[in-house]
Amino acid sequence: MASHRKSRTPGARVAGIRTPALATAALTSVALLSQTADAAPGDDRPSLEEVEKKVGDLYRQAESATEKYNAAKEKTTKQRKQVDTLLDDVAQRTQKLNEARAELGSYAAAQYRTGAGMPDTATFLLAQTPQDVFDQRQVLDRMTGRQKAAVDDYVIQQTETMKKRQEATESLRTLTETQGDLKTAKATVQKKLADARELLSELTAEEKARLAAIEKRKQQEAARKAAELARQQAAQEQAEQQEREEAAQQGGGSSEGSGSGSTGSADTPPADSSYAAKAEKALAFARAQIGKPYVWGATGPGSYDCSGLTQAGWKAAGVSLPRTTYDQVNAGTTVPVSQAQPGDLVFFYDDVTHVGLYIGNGMMIHAPKPGAYVREESVYYDGESAIHSIVRPA
Repeated sequence: MASHRKSRTPGARVAGIRTPALATAALTSVALLSQTADAAPGDDRPSLEEVEKKVGDLYRQAESATEKYNAAKEKTTKQRKQVDTLLDDVAQRTQKLNEARAELGSYAAAQYRTGAGMPDTATFLLAQTPQDVFDQRQVLDRMTGRQKAAVDDYVIQQTETMKKRQEATESLRTLTETQGDLKTAKATVQKKLADARELLSELTAEEKARLAAIEKRKQQEAARKAAELARQQAAQEQAEQQEREEAAQQGGGSSEGSGSGSTGSADTPPADSSYAAKAEKALAFARAQIGKPYVWGATGPGSYDCSGLTQAGWKAAGVSLPRTTYDQVNAGTTVPVSQAQPGDLVFFYDDVTHVGLYIGNGMMIHAPKPGAYVREESVYYDGESAIHSIVRPA
């Protein structure tokens, strides 16, 4: 007896489930959709994380170019002063050279009038009396002495003038090269910032909100790390204070540096009271700048870049720091992060292109980046690995 059941055709549903091939395709589609859900339409559009990293890199590159710009600008200023001084010197020496030349001319004219260039026999024959011959000889002898001095002076002035002119020419050439470096650095900064702005402008409102959320999480993590450092420093200070008290009780006197109120180690000398007083002035100045915009190449008073702020802060404390991060990092004693004291300079990145003023408890005041304002922030704002070194100036 023949069966009345119909055979299933390929592709038919069985209990609501497709055949394995179609099921696999569906699952693959779901996976692909989940992977691209966060991305904007278009395969070549970067992810939000890629945009964040790219913008961060551009800002750091712009800051690096800013420090090169600052160095070239400072060098240009010094070279321009040097060139102006040399040109003034050349002008003065040229005037002296002209005076010496005029004096030689007067002697030549006098020789012509007196016949000093004639042979002795002709001079004797043309003289009216022997006394005239004698008087003329006396005048010529004295004139010859002064003439020799004038010739010597002329030669000296000519040599020195030529030397100074060569120095001025070389200084002008160097100045021109430095101005070229300045122009290049400025163009690099502007290009990096324009690229960063373009990337950010392409984000949707939702993407910008998500980017802000990512930044907030980074700030929270940085604050946590700062609090951890503050606890470590407090515990270390308490332990050292206890050691000083015990040493004072056992030794019958106070230990060295007990009044400094700062930590130290065998390799790192403690910050003394004079440093603390200067640091307080530097930090008071920096706090007064909070809210002012970051502007690359700026040194105040209305805006600052990172090294411009630290330089101005310590200047308010009577301490002169170099202009750039590259030089400021060598303007003091390097100390461990755990030994950082208020007023210390905190440098960032392998190429030392950012700096802030440590205020204690893992926090600093700095001018962060274009589009931002001077503010207090954790020294871990860009991660622990971003910290290059801590330097104690003064």
